[in-house]
Amino acid sequence: MKVLIAPNAFKGTLSAEEAGAIIASFCIDKYAGVHTQVVPIADGGDGTCNLLSKFLNLKQVNAWTLDPIGRPTIGFFSLDEISKKAYLDVSTASGIALIADSQKNPWIASTFGTGLLIKKAIGMGSKEIILGLGGSATVDLGLGILQALGFVFLDQNGREILPFTDRVQQAISHIQSPVPLPNIRFTCLCDVRNQFFGNHGAIPVFGPQKGLKSKELTAFETSSEKNVALLFKKAKKEFVDKSGFGAAGGIALGLSAFFNTDIEFGSPYFFERIGLEDLIKESDWVITGEGRYDAQSEEGKACFELLKLCWKHGKKSVLISSGEEGKKAGFDHFVKLEDLDFLSQSLKNDAETALLKSLSLQLDLQ
Repeated sequence: MKVLIAPNAFKGTLSAEEAGAIIASFCIDKYAGVHTQVVPIADGGDGTCNLLSKFLNLKQVNAWTLDPIGRPTIGFFSLDEISKKAYLDVSTASGIALIADSQKNPWIASTFGTGLLIKKAIGMGSKEIILGLGGSATVDLGLGILQALGFVFLDQNGREILPFTDRVQQAISHIQSPVPLPNIRFTCLCDVRNQFFGNHGAIPVFGPQKGLKSKELTAFETSSEKNVALLFKKAKKEFVDKSGFGAAGGIALGLSAFFNTDIEFGSPYFFERIGLEDLIKESDWVITGEGRYDAQSEEGKACFELLKLCWKHGKKSVLISSGEEGKKAGFDHFVKLEDLDFLSQSLKNDAETALLKSLSLQLDLQ
């Protein structure tokens, strides 16, 4: 029996690689003669480019940069020196996991540190940046990235506005672009289809998760509308909101004003590059999982996109997840994880124990 083990990250507890290793070890112990293959998957969420870089065996470059609130930190990206592409996750330098709850503030949090890494990649010869948008702490329209790439934002008195201040969101009146513009294009990988503006846009949907208070939503949207208008006026382009512009606080939106910027939904992009469909064809069972399968999972998340490939090739599938919604998703078998105390000091150990317990009680590959 051939079993393909292809989990997504169990957000906040286990990485895709860690979950895959636990599931594989369990299957080998339980089923005699089983052949397992662990292929962690991602969909544009946190860590997608890092995981993809490992599959592609790319060179990792480490560099000092700044976190979402301006503190020094070590960041990294991966280089494909043949294709002149760099692979970088926004979460590496500008991730929400890098700051405490009390430090979350979209008025101040900036993608400037991500921009510093992009600038270094350009200096090393990159012509295209593959940018994973998951896990950001920001709703800054990519203004921080633009500042790191040489754009200067001025207030009404002609004074430069520095990153990591609320003036970036509120006080921009003029934009100076670098001459020449950096010779770079962007491919942005995302796992959500939200536009930037509107009732289902980045500000009302994701802003509160990043520290935006309900009473601030209208003011923040007004400020963002003004900044978008300034960006596209400077670029001499007409602004049209697009699916995916809501990811990572509008990074792709801001970049698209000045650079060739494509938005790719992460699952198909990732699956194609690792040859996942061929691996599914060769398997008898496919086991996947994520922290909690819910309504958003069917809008392009990795587990659901994998399920569609299993349906296509008539392969049996297993979903491992907390919650109840996975029962109705269409997988052949559902393994429910128990809820965890995310304030526990031993959260990772708790997650490993819970996964093994759930597998032992529920998994049946018959």
